[in-house]
Amino acid sequence: MKEFMFYIRNKKDAKQSLTATQHLAFIKQCEAYIAKLKGENKLIAAQPIVREGIHLQKSESGWIEKDIVLDIETQVGYYHILAKDMEDAIKIAKENPEFEFVPSATIEIRPIKTKETETGFVYPTKQ
Repeated sequence: MKEFMFYIRNKKDAKQSLTATQHLAFIKQCEAYIAKLKGENKLIAAQPIVREGIHLQKSESGWIEKDIVLDIETQVGYYHILAKDMEDAIKIAKENPEFEFVPSATIEIRPIKTKETETGFVYPTKQ
C-alpha cells in the first residue's frame, strides 16, 4: 500500500448555506466515512482545519503574513490514507461526503514521498 494525502478545499463560506440539520448530517456522514476507512485499514489520519489562519512567506525584505480569511477558497481538512495506487486513491476520494454537501468542494490527491532515493532517508511517521 502507498500513502496519499487528500487536501479538502472549498469556498470559505460554502457551509454557511447548510441548515443545522444538514450540517449535522454532513458531520455524521464524515464520521461514517472515517469509520469505513479505519475498518478497511486505509486511514492514517483525518482532521478538519479551522478556516482562520495565516499564510507565511519570506521575501527579500522580510516576512509577509497574509490572513487566510481573505482567500476565496481555503483548505478545510485533510485525510492521510493508504491505497494500492492513484486509481484506488481517486476511488476512495470520490466517496467523501464533502462532495454531497458542498458543491464547491475539491479534493487534491497527492502521493506521499516516504523515502529519499539518493540518501535512503526514511521520513518519520507514527504508524
